[in-house]
Amino acid sequence: MIFYDFEVFKHDWLAVFVDMTRKEEKVIVNNPDELKALYEANSSDIWVGYNNRHYDQYIFKGILLGMNPKEINDYIIVEHKEGWAFSRAFNQIPMINYDVMPNPPIGLKTLEGFLGSNIKETEVPFNIDRKLIEKEIEQTIFYCRHDVEETVKVFLQKIDDFNAMYGIVKAFDLPLSCIGDSEARITAKVLGCSRREYEDEFDYFYMPCIRLNKYKCVQDWFEQKRLEALSLDLGHASDYEKKAWYKKQSFEIEVAGIPHTFGFGGLHGATAESCHFDEKDGAGYHVDVNNYYPSFLLAWGMVTRSATNDNYNNVYITRKDLKFKQTHAKTKEESKKWKKAQLPYKKMLNALSGGMKDKTNPAYDPRNNNIMCINGQLMLLDLIEHLEVIPGFRLVQSNTDGLIVWIPDTEEAFSMLDDICYDWEERCSTDKCEIKLALDNILEIYQKDVNNYLWVDLDGGIERIGAYVKELSPIDNDLPILNKALVDYMAHKTPIEQTINQCDDLIMFQKIVKLSDNYKWVEHEHCQPVQRQTGVRVIKTWFEYPETVKYTYKSYRVFASKDIKDGRLLKNGGKRGKPEKFGNTPDHCFIFNDDVEGVKVPAKLDKQWYIDFAKKRLKGFGITT
Repeated sequence: MIFYDFEVFKHDWLAVFVDMTRKEEKVIVNNPDELKALYEANSSDIWVGYNNRHYDQYIFKGILLGMNPKEINDYIIVEHKEGWAFSRAFNQIPMINYDVMPNPPIGLKTLEGFLGSNIKETEVPFNIDRKLIEKEIEQTIFYCRHDVEETVKVFLQKIDDFNAMYGIVKAFDLPLSCIGDSEARITAKVLGCSRREYEDEFDYFYMPCIRLNKYKCVQDWFEQKRLEALSLDLGHASDYEKKAWYKKQSFEIEVAGIPHTFGFGGLHGATAESCHFDEKDGAGYHVDVNNYYPSFLLAWGMVTRSATNDNYNNVYITRKDLKFKQTHAKTKEESKKWKKAQLPYKKMLNALSGGMKDKTNPAYDPRNNNIMCINGQLMLLDLIEHLEVIPGFRLVQSNTDGLIVWIPDTEEAFSMLDDICYDWEERCSTDKCEIKLALDNILEIYQKDVNNYLWVDLDGGIERIGAYVKELSPIDNDLPILNKALVDYMAHKTPIEQTINQCDDLIMFQKIVKLSDNYKWVEHEHCQPVQRQTGVRVIKTWFEYPETVKYTYKSYRVFASKDIKDGRLLKNGGKRGKPEKFGNTPDHCFIFNDDVEGVKVPAKLDKQWYIDFAKKRLKGFGITT
């Protein structure tokens, strides 16, 4: 396994390679013969990079083919075109590539910032119109090496993803070259999918298990949309026209007392205002459909019609068996082992739904995708309609594969809940596959909206969904002290001030910002400010900074500052024609782009800014402290 990265200029190119097996580094500067020798000696290895699927592999192959790497670079970076389209000759160079970049894409510098690493950037401009001098080459090598080292760190943080893909390749005897495929594309290969054209995207229909009465209007709306699409002949329309039509389709209705939105992407419903439920309000339950979409596809025979084998069912059964072993494990270590073993199969099961709507994927089958998505919503709506008969029933939220409900804490109410869920399972399952519900008891829930909530279960476990409370990781680590403060308050009633004031690790307070291509440079207000005031009865005070420090690099690690000489961090050169403050950054901040791992909080860090910000976010959950 070799990690690599290319840097390309008008008259120079260089690359750094780190062989993790042999623990060797290779730096190549403007030497195609040396690059060719390295490739030939390691052609069967896995070449790992960051965004190498879209960029570095084509620079690599282009140099081996005698092409100008700068022309390839500009084709991809400047003209925003796909590297594979530059030349068919790239197919002559077999290469096993694995891309560490997550999907949706995030820049490597941003992840380096999350990791606490140095995010300083090279001072050598990539548009330099001459040969690089030795000092510039040395600096570029330094930063290129740093990026390779950081790619290794990111890879290790995401090692489970690699192991999952490798597990799929081994389990289904696929070529190792498939390791670099997306989850949806490798799933299509496992299913033996053969690309087919379909013109029946809107010939969807409804499952006989659905029994709607009170909310039958939702099914009627989907039927109206089907007839509309057919009348417009959208089945033969361009991709652009279809996307534009789909984007406009949504149906809003109040279900069980809370606003709901139905559409072709999924179901969302939540209380109009933030809410808090606990044991005083009764008993809470997460009514979760196990493997909803995969179970539906198998139960009702809606696996993509492009599949040529029964592997989807085999994957489903294998994952089910592994999950049983996980839930019945006697130790945490054993449970963790079986959970990891499930990952390849779980990824394939979930990836198919996306592949069925991707016209470039061999698994493409938009009609079956519509049938799955529409019926999935209607079946859950059916469940809600039947649960509403429980006296004291309250719906907290609905989403694509489950509900959160609150009922009186009585045996009678639970018995009704259990019976209704069992009846739904019996109606919705078939002899091909069961569609089962899990009832997880919730002691307490804080909900901002359908996408942001936290609950504590019967065993003290915490489920956290949404940017404000989600469990962060070393590669998703933005303002982590705020997440910790909110979770500690909701789950353990720890005061916000206590969590923040007791934390002494600077990395916990970091805010990573990146200058987008819509702006040209950054300025940091940094000098002795002039105090200004306006108003008569209500006096507003602010500071003007006559001097700024100008920067042109992209990424910044920002912290709130007590030092009055530190002002705002501003992005400049945008369409608005005036400086704009980066979002969620303080009016007084300092920059620290060096390695922050192990660095303690300096005296000038303004912890009160974080306390106020945390309380503002907490207020979004309806909590005032």
